Amino acid sequence: MRRSGPGTGLLLGVLATVAVLGVGLALIIRLDGEGSSPPSLGATLSVAEALGAASAEGFERALAPRPLAFPADHGPHPAFRTEWWYWTGNLRAASGGGGRRFGFQLTFFRTALVPVVAARRSAWGTRDVYMAHLALTDVDAGRFHARDRWARGALDLAGAAGDPFRVWLGDWVAEARARAGWPLRLRAGEGDLRIDLTLSGGKPPVLHGERGLSRKSAEAGNASYYYSLTRMPVSGEVQAGGRALPVEGLAWMDREWSTSALGPDQVGWDWFALQLDDGRELMLYRLRQRDGGISPASQGTLVAADGTARALDREAVEVLVLDHWASPRGGTRYPARWRLRIPSAGLDVVVTPLLRDQELDLAVRYWEGAVRVEGTADGRPLGGSGYVELVGYAAVAGGAAEAVRQ
Repeated sequence: MRRSGPGTGLLLGVLATVAVLGVGLALIIRLDGEGSSPPSLGATLSVAEALGAASAEGFERALAPRPLAFPADHGPHPAFRTEWWYWTGNLRAASGGGGRRFGFQLTFFRTALVPVVAARRSAWGTRDVYMAHLALTDVDAGRFHARDRWARGALDLAGAAGDPFRVWLGDWVAEARARAGWPLRLRAGEGDLRIDLTLSGGKPPVLHGERGLSRKSAEAGNASYYYSLTRMPVSGEVQAGGRALPVEGLAWMDREWSTSALGPDQVGWDWFALQLDDGRELMLYRLRQRDGGISPASQGTLVAADGTARALDREAVEVLVLDHWASPRGGTRYPARWRLRIPSAGLDVVVTPLLRDQELDLAVRYWEGAVRVEGTADGRPLGGSGYVELVGYAAVAGGAAEAVRQ
């Protein structure tokens, strides 16, 4: 999952999720590769506790804006503790597919468990753990599919490179086809679930916050470097239910790296990435506090059709939850429909999930899914599509990572 400002991927980009997963992975993976059985998995942690559990000593922190360069910054930033590469998109089947609709998510996370890896004789030795999430929303079939993978950053099991850009975990891979960074190919699958997509650059990168420095609280260094590619044309193929279909549509990329944690009063976030039919895009994340309020550090970015970006503070966007959905897996209650108003931009839209059940029931349980947008811009009808991520509502599910509970 993603990200604190996200997240998926604030999996938002996702900041708390990566740290939570890092804690769980630390319990089950011996980094020296010299086997011993994993310890008993019985502890429980909140998102905020997990994010605060590891010391920042020895890692770089996001303290001030820095120049970002592309495509170089698509590559890894090993001096920081966590980072993720996060793609989502809405697709339609091309000729022969009857216009069938899909949403997709592919996310890679890297977590460094120590600042520097100790010298070891074992080739299994590493300091980095990688995780990846793949999800596909088959809208017309009313089905949601999700898979995850974990691996250490050793023996070519997983890793990231910047020249040319590539991040991989086994045969799940995102890689640039040229040094310029585009086109970008995403390939991942398991069983009869598979994506093979090619993304073009579209609009230039959008820097969030203060020239790419996205502050999560008032504490110095409690921030990330965060940018997005908000409107990338995509084509390729998806497979679900045994049938491969050619598809095309629009994708979004979130890129974030940091060492910092959420504040002790922050328990999760709601993240929106919306592509509007008038050529604009909206990124918005709302950091939820323990007392039920919304953190003043919550923020967003409104991107104009020409690619220029405008920062939005918490007060600039009005968010009203219109509906909820209860998961059949444990009963977690998620927001399930929203009205967003940005009076200064003339926007008044309703955001609705294409399927109510788009909960990823993986090592970390969270909701992330494809949505549609309907409303007005300056009183004129406006539509759109996008993705929403909801983190910190659910108890973590599944196997070994039951050590961590949000």
